[in-house]
Amino acid sequence: MCGIVGYLGSQNATEVLVNGLRRLEYRGYDSAGVAIAVDGKLATLRAEGKLDNLVKRLVIEPIAGTTGIGHTRWATHGPPTEANAHPHRAGTVAVVHNGIIENYLVLKRELQALGDVFTSETDTEVVAHLLNHFRTREGLDLVESVRRATARLEGAYAIVVMDAAEPDVLVGVRLASPLIVGLGEPGTDENFLASDVSAILSHTRRVVFLEEGELAVVRRDGVELFDVHTNEALPLHSTTVSWTPAMAEKGGYKHFMLKEIHEQPRAIADTLRGRISLESLEVQLPELGLTKDNIKKFKRFYILACGTSWHAGLVGRYLLEDLAGLCPHVELASEFRYRNAPIDDETLILAISQSGETADTLGALRDAKKKGAHILAICNVIGSSIPREAHGTLYTHAGPEIGVASTKAFTTQLVALHLLALQMGDLLGFLDRDTLRRELENLLHAPSLIEETIGLVQPFHEASRRWRDARSMLFLGRGALFPIALEGALKLKEISYIHAEGYAAGEMKHGPIALIDEHVPTVILNPRDAHFAKVRSSLAEIRARSGPVIVVAELDDEEAADAADLVLRIPSGCPNHLLALVTTIPLQLLAYYTADYKGTDIDQPRNLAKSVTVE
Repeated sequence: MCGIVGYLGSQNATEVLVNGLRRLEYRGYDSAGVAIAVDGKLATLRAEGKLDNLVKRLVIEPIAGTTGIGHTRWATHGPPTEANAHPHRAGTVAVVHNGIIENYLVLKRELQALGDVFTSETDTEVVAHLLNHFRTREGLDLVESVRRATARLEGAYAIVVMDAAEPDVLVGVRLASPLIVGLGEPGTDENFLASDVSAILSHTRRVVFLEEGELAVVRRDGVELFDVHTNEALPLHSTTVSWTPAMAEKGGYKHFMLKEIHEQPRAIADTLRGRISLESLEVQLPELGLTKDNIKKFKRFYILACGTSWHAGLVGRYLLEDLAGLCPHVELASEFRYRNAPIDDETLILAISQSGETADTLGALRDAKKKGAHILAICNVIGSSIPREAHGTLYTHAGPEIGVASTKAFTTQLVALHLLALQMGDLLGFLDRDTLRRELENLLHAPSLIEETIGLVQPFHEASRRWRDARSMLFLGRGALFPIALEGALKLKEISYIHAEGYAAGEMKHGPIALIDEHVPTVILNPRDAHFAKVRSSLAEIRARSGPVIVVAELDDEEAADAADLVLRIPSGCPNHLLALVTTIPLQLLAYYTADYKGTDIDQPRNLAKSVTVE
């Protein structure tokens, strides 16, 4: 959600920053601010709410300078107040930041012990104080201070830093959150940093897309890139962007769907923000109004959804069983609304919908509400119909999803369900403190796990070439990965038009194995979970019948390559309750590249709509 813009040149930096932030408003935010270097000092101005509030303050309190950074913030650590808005500063250092600093509490205590005084509730302020520590207490320059500070930070983030004492340089680092460098036109003596190319397209079309772990040192007369871990100088490869507005929105990706797959680490981080406190060991979802007493009063619990959201609900059932001791009925809304299920004021309904306008889900919850049910919702679109009907809504922060086949909306729904299960388990006393802490820490690592999974060198192109002409494909999983098998099959059929079916792996012998031959590939989800051995046995049975097998396995599973025709890898040692989330990614990419090789309309597949608003 958050947006970053940095500028160093000869123009009025304030105007450049505000105009850039204006182009990032689509991302969603609740506060904004700028920091400008003025005569060796740092001038900052921030405002709660929309960018116009900041602009009004700048009219009253103008700031003029040629080096600066700006930011639009979506509240994470601490509410959306002026004090928590970016940029954050310590001494002459100012920082803007997208992402999460997972170990900020440890660093904050260290710095407080040295006498630092903090003025916000954010994790970002820790970065400013840490940089100021290296600058003032250890006498390092800004670039080396950023390197040293980055070595101490844990999490997934992008940061841009300036120091009024060194006004001729900006430093940016990308670690799992997007960041780009804009190269000024020849003769302008200006350069830019931003979280999105749309922020700077009015100034330049020459862009450097920073890769994971790259540090950019930006000066008026040039840009240098380094590996943030090794300090090795890196070549500067720029891209000249010649985009239409629609192409600019794609961020250089061939399709919206591919862009949205790559946006998932950021979307998941945004969905987690402000909702987990390791300090108090709790999940904070005040918008739902749940208490131990009102959870216990519900005798029936239904999850209602359609399509991909139904698959999310099925995963949610496993999470709620494991983490809260609850067993909801997960129902297709299109079927549930025409049944005579028992519903009264002791019934809890959780409706899941990406758009908030899904007709069957909306109709089902309205009927249930008339009978006295308590309605909760998980949704991505603020102010849509389902949240308006619900008594409480847990919003995912996936941002706009343009591709019809849902990707980031689905994974953020899984994260929202995980949060809900943890809060319910905590309120009911089902989880001990050590388990809760471990689960919260694991969940906070989810964005970096997804980033790692997307970044693995996987043979998607080979799979897509070999089996793009398959007449049918099967997807198998057990436990919480059974719904992911359903979702993988749905993605493939939606955008490639290959017939595909998902099954529980244990059901193969009860019929589907009759379909196996050399022309029907099977995709098997087989990480090292409690079902590993049984699923590996199913894999062997399929190969014994000449069925091609694509297996999703962990990096250190050396036997997988011998057991299957092709292996799609995920990180090793993934926490059990994150496996559904992580194994979703290779199935999304497999579907995407298969459809791309077939040449189908990936973003707008035939006969489908983004929001199904009719029965």
